[in-house]
Amino acid sequence: MATPATTGTARRPLDGLRLSTSGPSGPGDVLVAEHLRLLGARAVGAEGEQSAHGDHGSHFALAGSEFGELTAHTTWGGSGTGITDESTVQAATGIMAVHGRRDGVPRGLAFDYAATATAVLTVQGLLAGLLARGRGAGTAQVKTSAERSGLLAVSQYLAAAGAEEGEAAELAPGGPPFTSADGTLFELETLDPGVWAAFWRALEAPEVAIRAGWRPFQFRYATACAPFPDSLHSTARSSSWQRIREAADVSGADVCPLRSLADRAAEQDGAAPWTLTSPGAPHEAPYQAAYSPRLTQALPLAGLTVLEAGRRIQAPLTAHLLGLLGAEVIRIEPPGGDPLRGMPPACSGISARWLALNRGKSAVEVDIKSGTDRGMLREMAAEADVFLHNWAPGKAAQLGLDSADLARANPALVYAYTSGWAGRLTGAPLGTDFMVQARTGVGEAARPADEPPAPSLMTLLDVMGGLLGAEAVLAGLLLRERTGRGVRVDSSLLGAADVLTAPALRRAAAGLPARRPAGFRRPLRTADGWVAPTDACAGAAGAHDLHALPTEDALARLHAHGLSATAVTTDLAALHHDPRFTGPITRDAHGAPAVPDPWSFV
Repeated sequence: MATPATTGTARRPLDGLRLSTSGPSGPGDVLVAEHLRLLGARAVGAEGEQSAHGDHGSHFALAGSEFGELTAHTTWGGSGTGITDESTVQAATGIMAVHGRRDGVPRGLAFDYAATATAVLTVQGLLAGLLARGRGAGTAQVKTSAERSGLLAVSQYLAAAGAEEGEAAELAPGGPPFTSADGTLFELETLDPGVWAAFWRALEAPEVAIRAGWRPFQFRYATACAPFPDSLHSTARSSSWQRIREAADVSGADVCPLRSLADRAAEQDGAAPWTLTSPGAPHEAPYQAAYSPRLTQALPLAGLTVLEAGRRIQAPLTAHLLGLLGAEVIRIEPPGGDPLRGMPPACSGISARWLALNRGKSAVEVDIKSGTDRGMLREMAAEADVFLHNWAPGKAAQLGLDSADLARANPALVYAYTSGWAGRLTGAPLGTDFMVQARTGVGEAARPADEPPAPSLMTLLDVMGGLLGAEAVLAGLLLRERTGRGVRVDSSLLGAADVLTAPALRRAAAGLPARRPAGFRRPLRTADGWVAPTDACAGAAGAHDLHALPTEDALARLHAHGLSATAVTTDLAALHHDPRFTGPITRDAHGAPAVPDPWSFV
């Protein structure tokens, strides 16, 4: 990856800090070190040395005269819980269950999703800890774990499973991609039911199927499955790719053929997952370094204000993480409020999924089409620390609310934009999770070689994009703390895709098989459920016939043969009482399930 763009007079956030690592090298550890180096840290000493802490986790230390030393400690899970690698984290936290809904059985993601999320959260924790130190706190260490990262990744699905009412759409197998008559696998996207209907009518699909298919298609972002009528698949299979493209052009729908990892490797530009851009000169005298108010509370971002004009998942999750770190988050919502507040299932009349990303935030209704309301928003930004949005490309500039506009009102502002494509691909389709998965080879990387490519209907990139967005904002806040100037930070779903698929892209670029081998991370059926062996034990575990054994007995048999495995969570509502987790899953004031914070600071 290239060094992130840091222009003007600003330094990188971690310039002058030394990075050292110890402990066993896991799949996420390389990413932690890489991101810290991209942000300016200089690696010293031998990486991967045996930890002096006497445990099996990984340790990272940042040190410099300005901050002293801050360390991070990461683990897979609690001691003795059976959560010891990527496979068992995915199994225990429900990732396998959610990803497998499209297929009707649990399926492991073939890339290291939990480890990647943990790595980004670790970098977030270090950046937040340094910011706290710069504001006068005595933070010495941050701890993260893959088990908590996994729970965060499924938090919306967990919230829905624990709601007081049922799902509004059926949870059953099915979903995209579609296949054309000439064999092109493709994704379809529209947010408009009229466009959906026009697309399928142009292909002469049955009207009853068009009507029945919209609801599961619309709700697939929430349910991770889309059991629409088979006749829609049949219609696609009877239509050439040229005809499908023409139907999309006429209707206004977006279609995207599934690209391979080799395709993406050939075009990859090597860009970092975020950019930090500081103005070359302030619009007025720069504010004093160590601008943020002195920290008087325990959380690193206490006393800071975030304005969030976000929709759906990516930007709201970014702001949610900043709120967990102590910031006051104020949502900018349209007149009448965010319509997703009412999306079923609900807890105390509010969408459980919405609460998973937005609990604890306040809200102000702003009509951004009104000049008066836009003026009010500029006044709010003048007093804020962060302005965050994920509007369509170009919309902020049209509204007079781009980074340059708000910098005139507040040169201290960290302006954050979380987008789909970051302007990096010409002719890109609509920048939604599943379209980005299709375009970037994620549909191949997510599944082993004996499964046809298909984007996961779990919102993998929205969540990872939200994590990278928070990482970028924290880097921006630390850069502001050290230089005395505001900064613009940009992150994207494309960046999230490239981070997730980086190992597969490296294999593809080297001419090696990019996908994991057949059967990779496929859990083993028992008489009453499923078990997932660790990646290291999967081959030997597969030689055991466990079909007739209850899950508990199946695990005992594997353990007796020296093989590590854990039970696969298939009912997310049962996670509340699962003894494998070190942090409690609680309920908020509305009764919605809430996962534990992903970091702890000491």
